[in-house]
Amino acid sequence: MKYLTTTILILLIIPFGLNAQTNDEIFSARVLEILEEKTVSNDFSGESTQQKLKLKALDGTWQDQEIEFDGLQYEVSSANRYEVGDKVLVTSTADNDGNNIFYVTDYVRQGSIYWLAAIFAVVVIAIGRLKGIRALIVLALTFIIILQFILPQILDGSNPLFISIIGGLFILIIAIYLTEGFSRNSTIAVSAITISLIITGFISILFTNFAKISGGGDDDIFFLKDLLGSNINTEGLLLAGIIIGALGVLDDVVVTQVESIKQLKKANPDMKKIDLYKSGMKIGITHMSAMVNTLFLAYAGAALPLLLLFSGNNQVDVSFSNALNNELIATEIIRTLTGSIGLLLAVPLSTILAIHFVRNKKAPSAERA
Repeated sequence: MKYLTTTILILLIIPFGLNAQTNDEIFSARVLEILEEKTVSNDFSGESTQQKLKLKALDGTWQDQEIEFDGLQYEVSSANRYEVGDKVLVTSTADNDGNNIFYVTDYVRQGSIYWLAAIFAVVVIAIGRLKGIRALIVLALTFIIILQFILPQILDGSNPLFISIIGGLFILIIAIYLTEGFSRNSTIAVSAITISLIITGFISILFTNFAKISGGGDDDIFFLKDLLGSNINTEGLLLAGIIIGALGVLDDVVVTQVESIKQLKKANPDMKKIDLYKSGMKIGITHMSAMVNTLFLAYAGAALPLLLLFSGNNQVDVSFSNALNNELIATEIIRTLTGSIGLLLAVPLSTILAIHFVRNKKAPSAERA
């Protein structure tokens, strides 16, 4: 979840600020020849490979030109070992004398990602049919809102939390009304999620302040500030990540809960409200329990290397209390708990709203009777 919220925001922000802050150019190239290669040892990662490569640029200013990357002069802790035919990302920059220097930074992976995205789209449409098509449209519109509204506003210095809530509400309204249709049920779901989202935001602000979380302890944040300058509100970016991450989970739980109440009413129109609430809550609690565990596992999986560091093994003498006081660990705990609280509150809230406002059309035979 961490990399679907804060890290994805960071990776999407970089293209907006990169051209404004530097004259460097990033382009793709193909490895034509390995001119020289050697293996070096270091204390941090053991052995690493250094290569001098001949490349052919595939796009950008240097398209179709042959260039060289001399990786023998750079010692890094973990470098990729490239082979002839590999497609790589190259950064071009100028030194103090105006000479162009090229750095190979990584593999080009977009081709495999595009294929996976195509397979994903086919599966969604094959199973979801018309609703699957709507879901893909919502996904595309979500990216547009993030890229064209949320990220530019954050880069311009706007409060990331406020902008993420506004953008999240746009995403929420589009997602629910487009996939579920313009109905009373959709309006109930939007209302319940909006209230839960506001509560989640309030709790996030409260406890990040209580715990004195700055949002600047992550390596990604350091990289982002170094790249784009100090204009980034790191605490606000952290809160924005929590809000956007919680939005998808709330959408899932609330829409399902409203539909559950609708089906219970349809199955037994004469059921009393208190019984309807009890039955609906049983469904909601089952769903909620699974989603809370999903949130925890998602955050724990993202922070697994850090959790191993503070696991109290023989090599790292760190107590449990000291681990909790570490900002990175504390941040992940606050992410999980605030998102879970919003999720927990959304279940009874959506249940109550659905009980009072969901209406089922009576069958014609029932009306005549």
